[in-house]
Amino acid sequence: MLPLGKEHTMSGKTIGLLGAGRIGAMHAGILAKKAGKLVVADPASWRARRVAELHGAEVRSPEGMLASEDLDGLVLATPTDTHAGLLCEAARLGVPIFCEKPVALDVESTRRANAAAKEANIPVHVGFQRRFDAAYSAARERLAEGEIGDLRRVHMGTLDQAPAAREFLAASGGIFKDCLIHDFDALRWVTGLEVEEVVVYGTDLGLPDFADFADAAEAVVLLRLTGGVLATAHSSRFNGAGYDVRMELHGTKGTDVVGMDERLPVRSLEPGVAYPRQEPWADFIARFADCYERELDAFLDVVSGRAPVPATIDDALASLRIAIACGTSLREGRPVRVS
Repeated sequence: MLPLGKEHTMSGKTIGLLGAGRIGAMHAGILAKKAGKLVVADPASWRARRVAELHGAEVRSPEGMLASEDLDGLVLATPTDTHAGLLCEAARLGVPIFCEKPVALDVESTRRANAAAKEANIPVHVGFQRRFDAAYSAARERLAEGEIGDLRRVHMGTLDQAPAAREFLAASGGIFKDCLIHDFDALRWVTGLEVEEVVVYGTDLGLPDFADFADAAEAVVLLRLTGGVLATAHSSRFNGAGYDVRMELHGTKGTDVVGMDERLPVRSLEPGVAYPRQEPWADFIARFADCYERELDAFLDVVSGRAPVPATIDDALASLRIAIACGTSLREGRPVRVS
């Protein structure tokens, strides 16, 4: 975890947090230590009060938050299908905005949000927290420096231990826009390459929580990148062993792996091998706790004018296009080029 130095203590700065659900509550815990004042709002006022009482924050209504004149920055952590509309409305505040991914579930809404931010001349930081993970960062640097030679293949996976609640799944946009979009962003960021074409296989397992929303509970994606590099991405909502996130980069001189730590939810069956030795990761909040703090440190640097936005709406749009192509491939059973 990064040290909480003076450079990330925003005394005198007021940060608004709109959304006090699971991810919002986690952000509140981080921001309460760093902002001069934290203001919390949620459509369910009881959630806002609960988070505010826990962290010594002020409570406002969502309408009051979006009409505030005292904010220095705003964090949007509401349900996925509300991001774009709220971002367009919040842009009128004229302050930097942190928005959880994805910005929207379709290209046009993402473009509108981007246009609103540019018209208001405000920076928008999109929440792709893996960019702040030490191993993903090392993979990017080592690849750029030629440490593994020419890149040939990338293998990725994001496997949830158990599915989220039905109401979350209904508004999430599905496994590609909600879950694998993190892998798509990491793939672009680490390799510097773009995805040209995808082929997808997936199944809803006959379960209403997925079938009712044309979603997949298990999916495997084959991706062709610029320069002929090949990649795979696996995702599951039922990885009972634990939360498993990995990225393998195979080059002509070596192979680097992200996620192969002592809490990896696998078991080696090789004689005499005791790996891993610790309890598996349970979920994304535990796995990426340090990254979420670094991510908000980076946003506070944007608020203070010390740094540029590390993940933009344009980045979010590029990953969304990949996710949309994956959905088309799954529905139509064919390879799909990423537009």
